[in-house]
Amino acid sequence: MSGLENLLKLYATLVGWVGLGLLLGLILNHANSPLPPGLSRKIPLYLGKFLFWVGVPLSIMVFMRQANLSASVLVAPLVCWVALILGAGLAWFWIQRRSDLQLRPTQGSFLLAAMVGNTGYLGYPVTLTLAGTQYFGWAVFFDTLGSTLGAYGLGVVMAAYFGRGSQSHGELVKALVQNPALWSFFGGLGLRLVAFPPPIEAGLGVCAWVVITLSLILLGMRLSQLKSWRNVQQASMSLAIKMLIVPLALGLALPLFGITGVPLLVLVLQMAMPPAFATLVIAEAYDLDRDLTVTTLAIGSLVLLVMLPIWLWLFAPAL
Repeated sequence: MSGLENLLKLYATLVGWVGLGLLLGLILNHANSPLPPGLSRKIPLYLGKFLFWVGVPLSIMVFMRQANLSASVLVAPLVCWVALILGAGLAWFWIQRRSDLQLRPTQGSFLLAAMVGNTGYLGYPVTLTLAGTQYFGWAVFFDTLGSTLGAYGLGVVMAAYFGRGSQSHGELVKALVQNPALWSFFGGLGLRLVAFPPPIEAGLGVCAWVVITLSLILLGMRLSQLKSWRNVQQASMSLAIKMLIVPLALGLALPLFGITGVPLLVLVLQMAMPPAFATLVIAEAYDLDRDLTVTTLAIGSLVLLVMLPIWLWLFAPAL
């Protein structure tokens, strides 16, 4: 399948399933929702918990069995941490020159949005569609040992410094340790040594793709709950750092270190993901600027559709 066909397939997948989730979310949030208000609000919550504890860990283990895991994939989390630090550094440089970014909670939200990307729920389907299962290991290593640790490690430290929240650091450290995506990552490595009968292997593959679909639907449902579009100017610069400057700079630099071809494309795509919903969780826990965080989430999801063809044009090995 050509790069253009892959891109069109990805757009159909993202717009179709995220759009369905957005529509469902609007229906559930409407005053005339066919379901009781309490149940309408709980459906995305229940779906999110199912995907967090069961669905996403299952898909990681299944796709890890099909991924090509050479020693070179260990570069992925290193690249992620370089991207995190570079994003934070550029964001801090910008903060020092802006009078509208002097409130500490706003600074914290600006920094988080410039650092932590949605490399799991959104980065996985993008990678699988454009690069295939063979290179999925690069995305998983980037997400689990990079973005997840960065969000609940460095991100939490920064949020505690800039925020006013009272939630203990130990609770968020506990959330990091208990994150099932990390455990399923190691489980997937172990299960690569186990041979399943073809029908079971095929069934697991179907389940994994269903999880990807449900993740996109949930993303749409969450987007339907975002009400604030204020602070567009501040959000735009944070997104420019996260989704343009950092992936472009590192994407041009990585070939100098021998990273080329599809692995380079996967890393660039992961770096170019919009801010993660984890930034909203952390912002609420530490009383950062929630309006700015919500605005970056909403606008970033739209910017991704514009930027994807550019990343393919620049870094896809063959179009």
